[in-house]
Amino acid sequence: MARYSLSWTSVTPTAVADTTNFADGAYPTFLQGGSATMQLAISELFMGGEASSTSSPTVMVLARDSTVAATGISGNRNALLDAGSTAPGTVAVFGNTSTTKPQRSSTLHLLKLSFNAYGGLVRWQARHGEEITVVGASASLGEVSLSAFTGGTPGAQSGHILYEVR
Repeated sequence: MARYSLSWTSVTPTAVADTTNFADGAYPTFLQGGSATMQLAISELFMGGEASSTSSPTVMVLARDSTVAATGISGNRNALLDAGSTAPGTVAVFGNTSTTKPQRSSTLHLLKLSFNAYGGLVRWQARHGEEITVVGASASLGEVSLSAFTGGTPGAQSGHILYEVR
């Protein structure tokens, strides 16, 4: 079982309502199974604020997507955590740019992570056996996204998601 760190750098998210197309590069990331049977288990999510304003309340949501990203996918970095691991033949799909835009589900919000992006930090860790899972590559169980929700003044941030391919 390979473990990965999916990371993004200096992304300033744009707040978006549920079931609305995300804008390329204006959200930290989506994570999708690389095949119809792939299972991913998310164990950690971290965000560090880099905003230049002291008032940058940033409302972030990790949610399942009702429309998944497809074609022309790019952005972000994905690295094996264990240098001795062998990557599976099919890897997860990730990024923050795509031709078909992801849309956050209005009913499948998993985590609400609010913080002041002016130097604030957020770290969520799952207990063993309570990881958030992604199964397959189609809506709504096959993709999660991290994006800004309406109601704040999102600021720049960098971060990572640690996950395992099962």
